Amino acid sequence: MMRSLFSGVSGLQNHQTRKDVIGNNIANINTTGFKRNRVNFQDILYQQLQGAAHPTEDLGGVNPKEVGLGMSVASIDTIHLQGSLQTTGVGTDLAISGMGFCVLADGGKELYTRAGAFSIDEDGTMVNPANGMRVQGWMAREVMGTQFIDVSRQTEDLIIPVGAKDAARATEVVNFACNLDKRIPEIPEEANELQIRQSTWATAIKVFDSFGQDHILQVEFTRVPGTQNSWNAGVIVDPENPEPTNTTIGLGDEAPAAGGPTTFVVNFSNNGRLLSAEDGAGNVSGAAGQVTMNVAFDVQTATPNEDGTLVRQEFVLDLGTVDGLTNSITQYSEESSSKAVVQDGHTMGYMENFKIDQSGVITGIFTNGTVRTLGQVALASFPNQGGLETAGDNTYRVSNNSGAANIAPSGIAGKGKIIAGTLEMSNVDMAEQFTDMIITQRGFQANSRTIQTADQLLQELLTLKR
Repeated sequence: MMRSLFSGVSGLQNHQTRKDVIGNNIANINTTGFKRNRVNFQDILYQQLQGAAHPTEDLGGVNPKEVGLGMSVASIDTIHLQGSLQTTGVGTDLAISGMGFCVLADGGKELYTRAGAFSIDEDGTMVNPANGMRVQGWMAREVMGTQFIDVSRQTEDLIIPVGAKDAARATEVVNFACNLDKRIPEIPEEANELQIRQSTWATAIKVFDSFGQDHILQVEFTRVPGTQNSWNAGVIVDPENPEPTNTTIGLGDEAPAAGGPTTFVVNFSNNGRLLSAEDGAGNVSGAAGQVTMNVAFDVQTATPNEDGTLVRQEFVLDLGTVDGLTNSITQYSEESSSKAVVQDGHTMGYMENFKIDQSGVITGIFTNGTVRTLGQVALASFPNQGGLETAGDNTYRVSNNSGAANIAPSGIAGKGKIIAGTLEMSNVDMAEQFTDMIITQRGFQANSRTIQTADQLLQELLTLKR
């Protein structure tokens, strides 16, 4: 009789635990990134009244006689199922579609979360605004003029410097990919101004000096008299400038000195593709590879050199590859065009916006039109994510049974993709929790009735003698 009392007590206690877990699930039904918990029960030690007996020649076997002593909580599992995604439109809100956790730094500790309601503090650091924990990832480094993210390094704080300056960059390369119409006639002798313009194809593009000051690069193409596939190209920087810029061109590694040639010749093959180029000094480009010309001009706003000469700025005029098509200058019987003329310089700008793509790469957008890679958000995965311990504040930490964190970019080792401008909602199902609540309540009531009945039996025992 006393056994049934204690069995009933264990039922009450553990159904109360289950009710506590359900209450916590329901309380967090609107908590960003919350993962519901589930309680599993198991029976406990049995008192054996009689052991089992094996069959004999005369009698069959006898089963054991055992009385159970109640039940206990077998496990409280965290169910890491995907929650629904809610669109917020906030650029720093990150949801993970698939497996993985964002990595947060709390002092010297690493914590992990699915709640991506992040923001930027006054230093530009990406943080969880609720507790100041810093989002971890990899910042981009500039390597040979290119922004490079080395994900093999240790993670670090992510900084998004909104309002930061992007330094001016002098033009280093201008890519020409125009077409010269083979039908354009040669300039006749004693041609008038109209005939000259009709036989000239001019292209113009802005280039920049080291101060970010823009200059107009103009290249005028005319047919070489007496040839079929050769064109003269006259180059000048700032043709409308009252002060001459002393533009010169040439082949080779050294910048053309002032007073040198200002024209070069472009040669095409009979299939209309680039063949070679030669400068005014008679130098001819190689028979294969890139065809480039060096251009230099005076930067009149710069401090003169010690010898009093003006500072010369050099850039490369890239005409394309020998026998190239897509990104090369060509000569076909089609209208001349100046499309796909690109240069790599720019003026100074300020970062005005940013975006985060599905790989977690953060890209800054500047007022000068440049787009620069800033960094990448790191994700962590675990051999047993159900073994993580909850650390409060919507975070988890590593336990003895979770395994070590595998930190890598999105899409690596089974990690999901990052969706910016959205948040992952709780995966609590209200209908399921209410149903589980009813079942738990009935279990609690049944166990309380067990105790009441055992108490009545004891009462009867005490009243046997009156």
